[in-house]
Amino acid sequence: MPTQHQKLTPVKFLRRIVFMLIGSALFSVGLEIFLVPNNIIDGGIVGISIIISHITGLPLGVFLVILNLPFLLLGYKQIGKTFAFSTLFSVIVMSIGSSLLHPVQAITIDPLLAAVFGGITLGIGVGLVIRSGGSLDGSEIVAILVSKKTPFSVGEIVMFINFFILGSAGFVFGWDHAMYSLIAYYIAFKLIDITIEGLDQSKSVWIISDESEQIGEAITERLGRGVTYLMGEGAFTGNDKKVIFSVITRLEEAKLKSIVDELDPRAFLAIGNIHDVKGGRFKKKDIH
Repeated sequence: MPTQHQKLTPVKFLRRIVFMLIGSALFSVGLEIFLVPNNIIDGGIVGISIIISHITGLPLGVFLVILNLPFLLLGYKQIGKTFAFSTLFSVIVMSIGSSLLHPVQAITIDPLLAAVFGGITLGIGVGLVIRSGGSLDGSEIVAILVSKKTPFSVGEIVMFINFFILGSAGFVFGWDHAMYSLIAYYIAFKLIDITIEGLDQSKSVWIISDESEQIGEAITERLGRGVTYLMGEGAFTGNDKKVIFSVITRLEEAKLKSIVDELDPRAFLAIGNIHDVKGGRFKKKDIH
């Protein structure tokens, strides 16, 4: 029996709206206060909009909406109406913010400072919108759809699209500004990840050791994390192995490695990133 879509509670709905407003507003600040006055562009539809606005002299906000509309329609049909409406709302707020901030004087005319702080502001803004279930750029919708029919990931497709868009900035604004645009884009890309995943990004830990119980107890007592024991079998020896599974934060990774190395230097240790953790008893305790 199919599960019905559950509606958001008023509190969660309001929270989404607020974060999309803040994220879109921050994106507008990054564009109009840092990047655009210094002839630095972002990737995707936003980058194309900046270039066309510069060539035609028409307001940037107009192109931000017009160029995104076809992709929003595509997203509505292929991905879902909630995502499409969230994106439309964010794009409209971004466009209005851009129009209101356009007359405001840039904070800096140093292109490097503009690229760095513009990238930071853009990245946080986009991250907040994505966490709220929307997007600020139609090229991401294209990447999601293309990735379903090709062996390329969404990130690879977005990078491929932006390679040409950022490269075209060299012909319009000069190659030095194109390089500053790459700096801004890279910083924004990293800040998006940090904003979505949080500074306290979770990591999964798998440990195979003959001293599994000692290591498990040490992780619980000294790191303050719960562990789960899984039974495994060595492919070469056929011997039973007790596998330790746990979830930690990136700040605890170094301490965990030292615990494992102290108790069993020959232990197998694998650590991977986790985008989200829910349920269980994943609560922060003291490290000692």
